[in-house]
Amino acid sequence: MTHQARKRFGQNFLQDHNIINSIIASAMISNNEHWVEIGAGQGALTAPLLAKVAHLDVVELDRDLVAWLDKKFAHQTNLTIHSADALRFDFSTLALAGQKLHIIGNLPYNISTPLMFHLLESTNCIEAMLFMLQKEVVNRLCATPGSKQYGRLSIMMQYYCKTEWLFDVPPESFDPIPAVMSSIVRLVPHRAPPVHVADMKMLNCIVTAAFSQRRKTLRNSLKKLLSENEIADLGIDANLRAENITLLEFATLSNAVSERGYAQAGGADCVIRER
Repeated sequence: MTHQARKRFGQNFLQDHNIINSIIASAMISNNEHWVEIGAGQGALTAPLLAKVAHLDVVELDRDLVAWLDKKFAHQTNLTIHSADALRFDFSTLALAGQKLHIIGNLPYNISTPLMFHLLESTNCIEAMLFMLQKEVVNRLCATPGSKQYGRLSIMMQYYCKTEWLFDVPPESFDPIPAVMSSIVRLVPHRAPPVHVADMKMLNCIVTAAFSQRRKTLRNSLKKLLSENEIADLGIDANLRAENITLLEFATLSNAVSERGYAQAGGADCVIRER
């Protein structure tokens, strides 16, 4: 097939068979599992997945690729192709009663973060997710307090999932060759939240406000929400910066504001940004 990669879809097609084999091995596929592939592209992962999974749903935006995939895999009885935008697709509709989905995909870099947050809306029916992402994004997903990569994405994703970097994928593994390194990450939704959060919107506001200017200490970045003494009363040093605060401590701050009856974040900057 001759298909010109489309920049507006963020297309970079995986070509390296060693990497493909490593991804499939990392998926640890068992019998009778239901898998979903996001952005099948030219079917580099689709073909080996079909040989192992009980059923595979593919969500592909590019209509030309949908037509090609329909033709290439016409004989496969365990494949359903959805011509749809993954950012708007309701993944929960794919899960049968009592069944959980396994999600896999080489996610377009330009939509990877909003797409992951969209998928978090369906974590009740997702067993695990295995994604290829820009290495910088994976570093942020897996970052721990005290590191430069640690930020809102780290905290919010780690509230919902266990994050695990698996291995890097060099640019030469793709056609066309991207300008960045990629990595494979496994995200496993927690069966129970790792910390208690009374209001997720408030947690998001607290985290966003704290990271809006990374060099500010909590007493400055959260001053519209909590005083220095109120932060100290929670057992948290108000002189610390956001990058030094754990998920548990952010949950503690968030719950304290929620308990005081704030309907909104008191004028704090709650615009979602990726820091």
